[in-house]
Amino acid sequence: METTIKPRSGTAFILRKGQRLKVIDPEGEQVSDIYCFNLDNKEEFLSSGRSLDYNESVAFGKGSKLYSNQSNIMLEIVEDTVERHDFLLTPCSKDTFRHFYPDEEPVPGCYGNLVHAFSEFNIPEHYVGTTFNIFMNVEIDKNGGISVLPPTSKAGDYTTFEAKMDLIVGLTACSAGESNNFKYKPIHYSVLDPL
Repeated sequence: METTIKPRSGTAFILRKGQRLKVIDPEGEQVSDIYCFNLDNKEEFLSSGRSLDYNESVAFGKGSKLYSNQSNIMLEIVEDTVERHDFLLTPCSKDTFRHFYPDEEPVPGCYGNLVHAFSEFNIPEHYVGTTFNIFMNVEIDKNGGISVLPPTSKAGDYTTFEAKMDLIVGLTACSAGESNNFKYKPIHYSVLDPL
């Protein structure tokens, strides 16, 4: 069964070891931020730095593993129709909007939506770090400059993760204009039991 995350919102849920999380872009060009904690130890959480280091790449796709701050594998990408994601940039927040979109009213963004969703699990705000940005299209030029481009995902594209430990997972439908080609759309997801 697919669950819908409404545009510019987020949710959190438990994902058990061996279960698969299928994240679907139903309309195309919509980013989804994911972040997670070890269900039994909230001091262990997703790490961009460890994941970039151990994968020896800034590119993630099928076969890539997402590591914790304690160097344990939390998630593995087992299916991926896009293979274009980002693990460099932090989740958008009210401060992001003030910085990049000063003429817009700031919204909570993915950071605020994750903080709210994780509060149901008694996870404090400062524990939420750099998210894995599903479908986000970030390019790095030869001088190290970063450009955020429209996602390459088309309607129905998906990425499936397999949990390697019991997790608390936060998932969003991203709020930042540039990340989503300035349209805000839902994200669908399904939790699938082990094969």
